[in-house]
Amino acid sequence: MIRRWGTLLAILLWSGIGRTAAAEERDLGQGLGYVRVRELPADLPAAPPAGIRARVIDLRYVASGRDGAAALAAWLKFRASPRTPVLVVANRDTAAELRQVLREPHAGTGWLVVGIPGPGFEPDVAVAAEADQDRRAYEALNAGAPLAGLLQDHPDKVRNDERRLAQAGDRVPAAEAGAARTSSSVVDAALQRAVHLHRALVALRRVPP
Repeated sequence: MIRRWGTLLAILLWSGIGRTAAAEERDLGQGLGYVRVRELPADLPAAPPAGIRARVIDLRYVASGRDGAAALAAWLKFRASPRTPVLVVANRDTAAELRQVLREPHAGTGWLVVGIPGPGFEPDVAVAAEADQDRRAYEALNAGAPLAGLLQDHPDKVRNDERRLAQAGDRVPAAEAGAARTSSSVVDAALQRAVHLHRALVALRRVPP
């Protein structure tokens, strides 16, 4: 049934029929866009704006049923590729139906899952941070915090793990991601990790800048 819905919703997403306005897309630089999804399928973005070649799709805390899961699967199939990658940020509080889609085999498809591991959630790229930190950072953007401030860089952590992942295409467990850093301001560790991974892909020329 999900496959059947996926085929139908894929056609709708591709043609734009029956869609409401998608969520705002923010520019993270170097061809990377960011979309925070709150409702599926309404917030799934259509064709990217000029200059955006890769995307971060934030699915944290999204409630959804089977129809939303089918829409997500169809969207990833159409929009993600090795040259136009999609980095999906999720967590253990992402709806179970969506986490099921994210668990399906996707090596070589152009999308990866980034987030803090938890019960029922094992991302491709594990982030070493606490669940309450994840919530605070997520809510900070809702409260109007500048996105750039949530992504402030920390030069004390060398990102060889992102480079290794981009080269080998394997999983990076939280133990190798380094301990969570402390800061006087809120840092969105999961989103920051997704941006670092994109920058590594650009540096390796796996993705055009």
